[in-house]
Amino acid sequence: MNLKKMISGRQFWPLIAVLLILFGLVLIVGHPREEAAPASLPRPEDDMKVLVLNYHMVNSMFISLAVEPSDFDWQMKYLVDHGYHTITPDELYDFLDGKGTLPDRPVLITFDDGYVDNYTNAYPILKKYNLKATIFIVTGFVSKRKGYLTWDQLREMEQHGITAQSHTVTHAPLPELSDDRIREELVESKRQAEAELGHPIEYIAYPTGVHDLHIVGIAKEAGYKGGFTVKYGNVDRASNVYAMERVPIFRTGATNVDFVDRLRYTSNITQYGWARH
Repeated sequence: MNLKKMISGRQFWPLIAVLLILFGLVLIVGHPREEAAPASLPRPEDDMKVLVLNYHMVNSMFISLAVEPSDFDWQMKYLVDHGYHTITPDELYDFLDGKGTLPDRPVLITFDDGYVDNYTNAYPILKKYNLKATIFIVTGFVSKRKGYLTWDQLREMEQHGITAQSHTVTHAPLPELSDDRIREELVESKRQAEAELGHPIEYIAYPTGVHDLHIVGIAKEAGYKGGFTVKYGNVDRASNVYAMERVPIFRTGATNVDFVDRLRYTSNITQYGWARH
């Protein structure tokens, strides 16, 4: 007997609609919708923050640039006791370039200008704790100006993990110079240091941290692989390798407390105008 005849015309089409709905539900249940694949997590090394400390003097002068030797000793011991591992600029560069790995809690210790107390006061403390460091030297001052390092002192320190890089020839503010003078400051300081120390000079710390894209271009032409500023912050794989951040360390009313605070990025940084830009 015909199904349509068994069911009155008034009931037939509503029944068909119900059957179609049920059929659709079966298809949905039988073929559950695939969930979207979760977004890939960043590689652990891409999240790594590298601490670059920036010192100048280590002596008892009562000025902001001069950290007391006993405080410097306390700070170096703090780094060791809290699991920090010192690295070189090359190790940092290779990491940023994706060609190398870094230890846990990496820290690059840097000094600007090349004061003689880096040898008489900081160097024995760094040796005491077996720490690496980098000194950005003003080559026109080395072995020439009182209060600055000599090439012999630098050569000795380089035998014990304290390497030298460029801080120009005269420490002149680069943006105020002509292109020829900028090139001279970058090229000649590199040449002088390489001749005296016998290894490539591939990193520049800009005097007072001031630089621009034009200066960076000249630095690249001169053969530098990277540059350091005085901009507060940690270095990571999002950093510009020619404008790497550093954490400045000064003498303050509570030098060691502030040292620990700066390592932890606490809010007291901004009240002195050292905020990250």
